[in-house]
Amino acid sequence: MDILFVLIPLSVLLVLAILVGLWWAIEHGQFEGVEHEGERILKSD
Repeated sequence: MDILFVLIPLSVLLVLAILVGLWWAIEHGQFEGVEHEGERILKSD
């Protein structure tokens, strides 16, 4: 039962870290032009 006092805060921190990483990626344009990447490989030399 004592392990829950460690696992619950660690899981909350992990979820927060994932959300911050996703927010950072969206804010810095990592998902801009995703539909063109699939066409780029077909149009290469």
